Amino acid sequence: MNSLDWALLRSFLAVVEGGSLSTAARNIGSTQPTLSRHIRELETALGVILFTRSAQGLDPTHAALGLVEDARTMGAAAEALNLKAQGRSQQLQGTVRITASVIAANLILPPMLAALRQAEQSIQIEIVASDTNQNLLRRDADIAIRMAKPTQNALIARKLGDTPLGLFATRSYFDRYGRITSKDDLRHHDLIGLDRNDFLVRAFATYGIDLTREEFSIRTDDVMMNWNLLLAGAGVGVGQLVLARRNDQLEQAECIKLSALPVWLVMSEDVRSNARIRRVADFLSAEISNLLSK
Repeated sequence: MNSLDWALLRSFLAVVEGGSLSTAARNIGSTQPTLSRHIRELETALGVILFTRSAQGLDPTHAALGLVEDARTMGAAAEALNLKAQGRSQQLQGTVRITASVIAANLILPPMLAALRQAEQSIQIEIVASDTNQNLLRRDADIAIRMAKPTQNALIARKLGDTPLGLFATRSYFDRYGRITSKDDLRHHDLIGLDRNDFLVRAFATYGIDLTREEFSIRTDDVMMNWNLLLAGAGVGVGQLVLARRNDQLEQAECIKLSALPVWLVMSEDVRSNARIRRVADFLSAEISNLLSK
């Protein structure tokens, strides 16, 4: 099929999945007149009626339903072809989209990206700060910095090191309320934790520290606010050692040992041959590895 044929099928799929011209147009960034024209052209080319109107919108006919899977297969092939074509680009210019956890995006990456921009001014950077994994195979991002090894076969990953975790508070907080010398001391302190996310409750349980949600005096699922509460002296909280070292006011409760999180740089196998993406990946790999090795 030529490119026009694929445009018709793309519009057809959008209408099937959206149920109406308005929804379909919104979903793929097109217009209702364009989609309506594409549907008419496709019906003429195939010699069948693809949709009937109803109170709910447009209902696909049996003929249309018979085309859906083939159209989706063609769409997936088109996306894969585009991904491979992007991967073969050898120019050190254009945009690279990076996703990282909220903490990493805010507190670790900024100086590295500033240095990268000085070195590669023709490369533009987009950042997705999210604790939800973005779909690299769908090109939601080109590069991901993750705290867990990916399991999808089509992704490649480099382990950059480990980032140790610890319990911290400001020195002034410990001066007021006393140092932590055992696990039992935790219950006598203001703990900074998560709200609806039970990650910390489960994590502490693995270390033999049974805490309930209510034993965290201040709770928020905003991890940056969590960190800022810690810096403000609001209580005792979990943090990365590499970040705590930057703040002379923070002191670690060293009697309680927490494990380290692995740090991985991840990208799609199909884009690793892209020169600009590879350049950014290599740069970040070196910078983060160096930071974690200190």
